[in-house]
Formats: sequence, C-alpha cells, structure tokens
Amino acid sequence: MKKIFTARRLVIGVIVTILTLGVLTLSSYSLRSDKGPSMPNRMLNDITSWISNTVALPIGGVQHGFNSIDNLISTYQENQQMSAKVDELAQAKVQLQVMRSENKALKDQLKLTDTLTDYSLVNASVISRSPVNWQTQLIIDQGSNAGIKKNMPVMGSGGLVGRVSQVSNTSSKVELLSDNSQTANRFAIRIAAGDGQVVDGLITGFNQTKNKILMEYVTSDVEIKPGDKVTTSGLGGVTPAGLFVGTVSSVEANDYGLSKKIYIKPSMDFNNIPVVSVAIQK
Repeated sequence: MKKIFTARRLVIGVIVTILTLGVLTLSSYSLRSDKGPSMPNRMLNDITSWISNTVALPIGGVQHGFNSIDNLISTYQENQQMSAKVDELAQAKVQLQVMRSENKALKDQLKLTDTLTDYSLVNASVISRSPVNWQTQLIIDQGSNAGIKKNMPVMGSGGLVGRVSQVSNTSSKVELLSDNSQTANRFAIRIAAGDGQVVDGLITGFNQTKNKILMEYVTSDVEIKPGDKVTTSGLGGVTPAGLFVGTVSSVEANDYGLSKKIYIKPSMDFNNIPVVSVAIQK
C-alpha cells in the first residue's frame, strides 16, 4: 500500500506551516506598528494582489458573459412581444379599412349623406385653466373662426372630455365631464354589452371621490359587466355617435333596488389635458 505521509511531504508540510505562521506574524506586527509594512510583507501583499486579480479576471469575464446572455434573452422576449403587438395592430388596421369601405358602399347604396358618425376634428391647445374651477372647465385657443360652435363635443387623447359651452372668435370654453353642477349639459351615452346588446342612458354626474362618471336610472335587464365599452349614442342629433367615453367600472343597485347605478372609468385623466380636438359633425 502506498504511503500517504512520506518524509518529503512531511518536510514540505512543515515548511509551508512555518511560512504561513511567519506571514501571519509579520502581518500582525505590521498592523500594530506605526511604521509602514516591511519589504517581505510588501512583496507578499503584491503577490497576493496579483493572484487575486489573476483569479478575478476570468471570473468577472464569465459573470459578464452570463449577464450579456441574460440581457440578450430579455431583449429577444421583448422583441417577440413587440412583434406580436405590431401584428395585432396591422390586423386591426386592415379590419378598420375593410369596415370603412363597406360602410361607404352601404351609404352610397342607400344614398345616405350625413349620419351620426360623420364628423371632422379641429385640434386645439388648452390655454387657461383656473384652480377654482379646475374640475369643471378649461379654455382652448380655437373658436368660431375655426368652425367651432356651442355644444360641440371635445375629445382628448384617450376619448371624450366634455363639450363646448361658450364660443368667441379665437377661443372657446369647454365644460368637462367631471363638472358635477346641476346646470351641466349631459351626454347621451351607450354601453355595448355582450351578445351585441346595448344599453342607452344619460350621464347624470361625476363622483369626485371615486373619480368615476355616473350613469343612473338604468332599468334595462341587459347584463352589464365591468370592462364593457361606453360611447356616445348620438341620440339627440347634437353629438356624433361612437365617441369613446370609458369603460364600466362597477354596477350597483340604487337605494330602492328598482334601477341600476353604473360607475364608468373615464378614458382620460381630467387633471392632465394639454391638447384637445373638437368634433364638428358634417
């Protein structure tokens, strides 16, 4: 059987032990001494530092490589998600073009000129908003010179925000959907429920606490669910149909249980409206 502890190995082990103890002693003495480290100690520190850098360099390179691979995988996954969204957008655009073509053909066949969904947009910037009536109105830099008239609906980047309440030559005052006063002019709206059914009604107010549009006195038996889309109905002939208002947030029974009270999440943040578009019906 081969001996593990030969004389040579024993001598080498003793020498290594002595050197280790010597290094520890020198290091301890250097730490306690006010003088700088001795020459052997400096040489030992340099060698130790060189060994550490030599070992750390490939380890750092491997770690960097793993980080690069992880970033590459994340970028690939994000690219796949973006590609899927682009494909969905392209498909929706094609469907919209087809529906517009069919709609135009049907109008031509029926000899229809003006309908509830025909309107053009006039873009405008918000130039004034008073802190006193921040939640009720704002002023835009377009007026009658641009074809704007009273009661025309006003759109933000996400959907309907209000209607024109006063008009001058170069500016207009806009009454917001969040105006909770009794004199506010209410919109006729429509909820697109399941199975192609709709529920028509009026905006009756705005709940400041919940930051939700309120629709009351709904007696329809059609099932309304959170997430159902809400648009203008066009009933009354003043406002075009199909302007996006928001989505159903919750459905509650009124105090007597005879009708429904529907809270609608607005399509816009009424506290942040830098630009708008006024819908002018053709």
